Amino acid sequence: MKITENEKIKGGFIIQLEPHEDHRGFFMRTYDKKIFAEHGIDRDWVQENHSYNKEKGTVRGFHFQFPPHAETKLIRVISGEILDVFLDLRKGSPTFGQWDSVVVSGENKKMVYIPRGFGHGMCTLTDNAQMVYKVDNYYSPEAESQVKWNDPDLNIKWPVEKEPIMSEKDLKANSFKEFVEKFGGIEIKE
Repeated sequence: MKITENEKIKGGFIIQLEPHEDHRGFFMRTYDKKIFAEHGIDRDWVQENHSYNKEKGTVRGFHFQFPPHAETKLIRVISGEILDVFLDLRKGSPTFGQWDSVVVSGENKKMVYIPRGFGHGMCTLTDNAQMVYKVDNYYSPEAESQVKWNDPDLNIKWPVEKEPIMSEKDLKANSFKEFVEKFGGIEIKE
């Protein structure tokens, strides 16, 4: 696997998996503690989640948890294609309020490493998109929050052609401005 730090927002990484293919199909390693540690991104993964999205144009996010329940995420798409978007919410970060994105698919075999203090969102680019992701902290409903996916202050170009398919919770998320006024950012101490 090839691990590259995100150029725009430090702390995030893109991992290009490298399958070994033959006439039967392929084999690929999706996690190697030693290789991750060499890049300073080794975590104690405590949960793995599987997200299935039936329709193209499904949007989830921006989701995050406040400390001490903040999460690092390691995201991989096993079928279909998504636009994975991550928003820097780290208090004091030089890229606070900035975002970046990467297309992740079962075909391109990329993974995204999103550190603690980021909001995470995604939009399905195909029907039947499945995402598997590891987290390094347990889900805590009382620590959970969201920032509005389409906040005009963030100016994100989402690839949705019609009204996106979303949860009620995501539709009621705080704007980025409300998040900043209430919390000022997420304090990450590591």
